[in-house]
Amino acid sequence: MAAPIALIQGASRGLGFEFCRHILKNKTLATVVATCRNPDGAADLRTLAGQHPGRVTVFRLDVNQENDIRGAAEMVKEKFGQLDLIVNCSAMLHPSGKGETSLREVSAQGIISTLTTNTVGPLVMAKYFSPLLLKGSGGFGQQPAEKAKQHSGIIVNITAKVGSIGDNGLGGWYSYRISKAALNMATRNLSIELGRSRPKVVCVSLHPGTVNTDLSRPYHRNVPKDKLFSTEHSVNCLMNIIDTLNMEKTGKAYSWDGTELPW
Repeated sequence: MAAPIALIQGASRGLGFEFCRHILKNKTLATVVATCRNPDGAADLRTLAGQHPGRVTVFRLDVNQENDIRGAAEMVKEKFGQLDLIVNCSAMLHPSGKGETSLREVSAQGIISTLTTNTVGPLVMAKYFSPLLLKGSGGFGQQPAEKAKQHSGIIVNITAKVGSIGDNGLGGWYSYRISKAALNMATRNLSIELGRSRPKVVCVSLHPGTVNTDLSRPYHRNVPKDKLFSTEHSVNCLMNIIDTLNMEKTGKAYSWDGTELPW
């Protein structure tokens, strides 16, 4: 089996950066393709690449720009020819930096901006990168002995528990909730289409818990200390799930502890 190749979208900070760090540390032969909007300003990512010579490739990619996604896919195809894993990490709570607590705070532009980053971006990523995943070697997840049930690649969309319609008992956070619920539907759709092909691609949504990142920081005072995760802890949990994925688990949403989230 060829050395696995993982693409982390939104890799310059937070969960994305930690995914890069974890894979490089724990998957000794793996290569990481790290994308972010401003590679020149991603000092930590440049340092990480320097610590792992030849194993990190950084591409500029603004997930809000389809031309960026298309161009990055062409460069990855030219350099690697395939992918085994994509993790879509980029997300925004709202352009204001906080969720809407009531209908009075809702604006069309706020919803459009949030949907563009959280939902449209990952779906367009799948459009351009899934051909490379279909050529993957299945280097992540668990492969059953039966060839018809094996996968060539994995798409992971980072979702949020507040995007679960079945779990929503509090309301509010209109833009963020809507965008993550729509992302879950995109994941489900992708799992059906990319599960028909041979080879197949596993598609899942993963909830990382409440993580100590810029996105959740305005709300930390309301989170019990044992429920506020470091990026390292969250990614360790999520990679444990990724390592057990197979075609029987495609098209679903899972929380950081492996439990299935209701849509």
